[in-house]
Order: sequence, then structure tokens, then C-alpha cells
Amino acid sequence: MKNHSLIWLRNDLRIQDNPALDAALLTGGSVTALYIHEETATSRRPGGAARWWLESSLEKFAAQLAEKNIELIIETGDPAIIIEHIVTTEHVKAVFWNRRYAQAERECDADIKYNLKGKGINVTSFRGNLLIEPWEVMTGNGEPYQVYTPFAKALRRQGVTQPRAISTQVATSRYCEQHQPVKTYKQPHWAHTIARHWQTGEEAGYDRLAVFLQDLIRSYTDDRDWPSLDATSKLSPYLRFGQMSVRQIWHEVLQFTQQHPHIAKGADKFLSELIWRDFQYHQLYHRADITAHDMRPTLEPIEWRNDPASFTAWTKGQTGIPIIDAGMRQLWVTGWMHNRVRMLVASFLTKNLIIDWRLGEEWFWDTLVDADVASNPASWQWVAGCGMDAAPYFRVFNPVVQGKRFDPEGAYVRQWVPELHLLPSKWIHCPEQAPADVLRGAKVKLGTDYPLPIADIAESQRLFKMMMKNEI
Repeated sequence: MKNHSLIWLRNDLRIQDNPALDAALLTGGSVTALYIHEETATSRRPGGAARWWLESSLEKFAAQLAEKNIELIIETGDPAIIIEHIVTTEHVKAVFWNRRYAQAERECDADIKYNLKGKGINVTSFRGNLLIEPWEVMTGNGEPYQVYTPFAKALRRQGVTQPRAISTQVATSRYCEQHQPVKTYKQPHWAHTIARHWQTGEEAGYDRLAVFLQDLIRSYTDDRDWPSLDATSKLSPYLRFGQMSVRQIWHEVLQFTQQHPHIAKGADKFLSELIWRDFQYHQLYHRADITAHDMRPTLEPIEWRNDPASFTAWTKGQTGIPIIDAGMRQLWVTGWMHNRVRMLVASFLTKNLIIDWRLGEEWFWDTLVDADVASNPASWQWVAGCGMDAAPYFRVFNPVVQGKRFDPEGAYVRQWVPELHLLPSKWIHCPEQAPADVLRGAKVKLGTDYPLPIADIAESQRLFKMMMKNEI
């Protein structure tokens, strides 16, 4: 069979602006698509929530590919072995993929490319998942950027290439045994609750973008910090799995802004968040494994506590700090958490409970539908104080103060911590300070209906700062 091509899918489950897919179709022959649940010593397997999203998305993407006469094969194991087997048995002439950026991923891809080229197979990789490649924007000294603002300015100066036009190409039909996507993964027991809150797939992502542009982006700058509002894009899981092209989102926002200048402030803030995502991938590419290694040595004085009971209370939303518990319960039920609350729960774990950020990152990796190889560890490091950017490492969020500021009436807390829903707004973020008669009126018995705080906010913050100064 002439011109039989293979596209290896990873974080690019989309038809639009998919360079590897377009290149495979342009060969003019038959095309097979392959997704591998990678199981090697160096691969980081998706967590449970992300795996639910992935399984659902693969089913939908298989149908999209079928419209282009492309069969989707789903395998589990070592990609080097699987790809070599398919290339040999299916007489593949060319292999295409869009690039990945973690060190272990790059080494895997480089080895496979080297081995296949040695067998005479054409292998081509493409830029597909970022606004700009991590090596395309560097400081004047040729070094990676460590601070966001100059990185953002450099990226904006260089500009973002236009997305590819939607390809109308269809692969040449070829007879083969049909491989139907089969769920080989036991779904986490909470996945049924997550499924009620999301629609997966490329079409759903662009539907959400349309809602965001039409209804939300104008007030995005002001409303994005209020967790009780549906004011953020919620595009992160679609970007996580490449169901949307970040370049296409970028240019659609720019085009919409040209047509509706009154949204410019919100649009610019949203674009800065897309650049922040690239900044995190910049760190992932240029540094040692950021899931394991601090990017800065600022936390060396900290002796992390081994406190399984407090960590479990944090994971279950039973800390006695209402805004923290609301966030952790939202995460468990929906597979997602509001961004400001993500910062608060991460700060509470690391700077109040003084528990290693890596444990929190692992929990998010398992429970977030948008758990991303760069954004998840980089965000945890940023909050903990060892990440990149100019934010002071000693900054500590006070969750009670933050709750009163960004959820003043307690709407977010009442939604996710219903045992407190009768408490007056004055006490909703600090029920332990409420008078006894107020607690009785709200039908709250602290220590029974709702836990007492597991940490003294002021004292734990003081302790953390003393540790940072090597005073204890």
C-alpha cells in the first residue's frame, strides 16, 4: 500500500489547526491515527479525572476521524514498541505528530524518531500546542526567561502565527480490520459526578468559547476573581487535551475584539492568561522535572511536616476553613476549581499546614480534568514560593480575608459547604468566631456538623515566615 501514514495523537484531539493531521492527509494516501495510553518508567499517566475526560474525548474524536476515512487505534504500553509494530505490520511510510515539551516526553519522541528514520521511515514533528515554541523566545543573553512580564512582552512582539485553515482533505479509504475505541480503564468512582458538569470534545470547546466571547469576556478582568460567578473561560481542559488550538483561540479573541472594541480590557487580560500558560511550558522545557524539583531554592529552609491527618482533611474539604473546604469539595464533585480558590487552597496547604507542595500537586493531578503537565506543577510552585516570576516567595494568602473579599455574601461557600448555609454572611467565613446563639440559629454545632479549624491562620503564617528566615 503506497502512502500509508500514521499520526500519533497525544495532546491534540482536534480536527481544526492540527498540523500533524493535515500533513498526514496531504500525503494523499491512507491514514491511521494512533493514541497510546503510555506505560513506561518515565511516563506520567493521567490522573483519574483527566482519564475520564480522555476516554470520553477519544470516543468523540474517533467519530470525527471516521468522517475523514481515518481509523483510530487505541493501545496501551510502550510507544516505541507499539509504533514500530504498527509501522511494520501496516506498511507505514510516514509518521507525524505534534510536539511535547517535558524532558521525558522529548527523549521518548527523539528515540522513536531516530529509530524510525534508521528504518527509512519519514518522521515529522510539528508545533501544535503552544502560542510559540519554548526556544523561540529567549532573553537578550540567550537564556530562558524567569520572569513573566518580559516573557509576555517578547511573545507579543514576536507575534503568534495564524492557525491553519480547516482542511477539507479526506484520506484514501483502505480496507482493514476495524479497531473500535474500547474503554480499558476502570473509571474513578467519582467520575459520574464530574460527567454531569462537562461536555467533552472539540465542538463543546468552541461552543464554550462562543459563550465566553459573547457574554463573559467584557467583565472578565473584574469578575474572574469571584468564585461564585461563572465568569471564567473554563477552556483549560479543552486546551489540556488539545481539543482546541491555543493559536486559534488567540486569533479568534483578537478578531472578536476588533469587531467589539468595548471588550478590549477583558480580552487583553484573557490573552495574558494564555501567555501565562506558555510561560509555564517555557519553564517545563528549559528546566529539570518541575514536578519533583523546586525551580528556585527559596524553600530550602522549610522542613515540611508529615501530617497525614491534616492532609486528608484538606483533600476532603474538612479543614474548618470554609473557603478552603468549598474549593476542595468543588474539585471533588466537578473535577475543576476556580482559579483564585486554587491559589488559596495551595497556599493553605503549603504555608499554613506546612505540607510539601508536591503532595498537593499530586492530588490535583488525580482530581483535575485540566491537570496539565506544565501548568499544574508550575502553578503549585508559584504559590508555594519556589516557582518562577517576580512574585515574592514569602507571600501568604489569608483564606479568611480572601473569602470575605471575594465571596462577601458567602454564595460560593453556601453552595459547596451546605452545612453552613444558614449562617449570616458576617460569620460564613469564620464560623468558629460566631456567637453561640448565632450557631444555634444556623443549626451548626462546631466539631459535629462542621469541623473546627485544623490550623490557626495567624500562628501558622507566623511560623512559616520564621522558617523562611531560618529563625527556628
